[in-house]
Amino acid sequence: MAAPKIEMYTAGYCGFCQRAKTLLQSKGASWNEIHVDHDPEKRMEMVERSGRLTVPQIWVGERHVGGFDDLYALHRSGELDDLLESGDESTAA
Repeated sequence: MAAPKIEMYTAGYCGFCQRAKTLLQSKGASWNEIHVDHDPEKRMEMVERSGRLTVPQIWVGERHVGGFDDLYALHRSGELDDLLESGDESTAA
């Protein structure tokens, strides 16, 4: 099975965005980064998709993981490795 597509809405000023990218990079993952800091339309798209105003907002496959704290919680529980390998979309954040 192919690795799931990862999308991450980010802003250049965001330390949590950098931490999320560092964590995903340590897992050997790649992602599509959508910059929202100078693009109001992309920010609106992020809010509509996630229901959240903060960055980062991360999707693995069709699953909305949430922000960095949510991503890190998945990492600590061991679920992130399974999600990145299988693309399991069973539970949304």
